[in-house]
Amino acid sequence: MISEDPQTVLTTILGSCVAACLWDPVTGIGGMNHFLLATGPENGTAGYRYGSHAMELLINDLLKRGAVRSRLRAKLFGGAMMQDNFGRIGRENAEFALKFVRDEGFALVSQSLLGTQARRIRFMPTTGNAQQRLVSETDVPPMKRQVDPATDDITFF
Repeated sequence: MISEDPQTVLTTILGSCVAACLWDPVTGIGGMNHFLLATGPENGTAGYRYGSHAMELLINDLLKRGAVRSRLRAKLFGGAMMQDNFGRIGRENAEFALKFVRDEGFALVSQSLLGTQARRIRFMPTTGNAQQRLVSETDVPPMKRQVDPATDDITFF
């Protein structure tokens, strides 16, 4: 999502996913992405889920709106290890985002990466201001389960 409206606040909730917030402080144009995995298949299937594609989309959209590449600033969030069975997904996402920002030469203004807690992020794209709130287990209501006795399928809602 890209915006140059000072009233816009972009929000997301992250676990092992990573969000990159990029903005041009001179033009007041900024945006945020949210990716699930660092890299994915080369055929472009559902590419927006992958960091490599999500970063390119965000940068290209910013440039189309008038941002200048050399002035882009970055803030990175997420990459937590939410469950043991997720392996290194969060770490790989965080490492990818850091390397991408460094390789592209963007100024990394701040980061809140890794750990074991989910994060709720609010980003003001015109100023680059961001707020983070760590989400504890008590902040997340339990999922209700409904079992279909005919199929033994569980429906979460």
